[in-house]
Amino acid sequence: MRFGPKEIIDKNGRKVILRNAEVEDAEALIEYLKVTTGETPFLIREPDEVTLSLEQEQNFIKDKIDATRELMLIATIDGKHIGNCSLMTIAPYKRYAHRCDVAIALYQEYCGCGIGKIMLQTVLKVAKNVGYEQAELEVISDNYKAISLYKELGFEKCGHFPNNMKYADGKYADADWMMKKL
Repeated sequence: MRFGPKEIIDKNGRKVILRNAEVEDAEALIEYLKVTTGETPFLIREPDEVTLSLEQEQNFIKDKIDATRELMLIATIDGKHIGNCSLMTIAPYKRYAHRCDVAIALYQEYCGCGIGKIMLQTVLKVAKNVGYEQAELEVISDNYKAISLYKELGFEKCGHFPNNMKYADGKYADADWMMKKL
């Protein structure tokens, strides 16, 4: 789906542009995945698992633009990609049509500036406007800052997954499933 652009101001007074990802953003999005997976243990893959080709990422972006109920929202400052927030359907079945999945990540240097909160609020509003009734997400159980934000936005913990992820060093991380009625 197409969105924006929408201008916001972060806590540091910087102008942030929110808009849907475009095919031209593919290279920056691949680099973003490589960097953010190395910056935090809270994402689902290891940095060396980011093996998307430019063509694969371009096709993924095209699919999101063409979708009527999905959105890849990106944030930029001075034209530089700083993070993204996605809205995706859970499954293509009528019985799941009321549910959507949301996910967000920012480069670490932009966390804590209010950008993620505004991005999530924006995506949740879009989700409601396109007919979703509930938004869901999965979060690592000790990602306290993210959980605090999700609770502030009205998400509630609905389930717990022990040993949800296993890191390269052999340690495990639990995850929580959270949901918000729209």
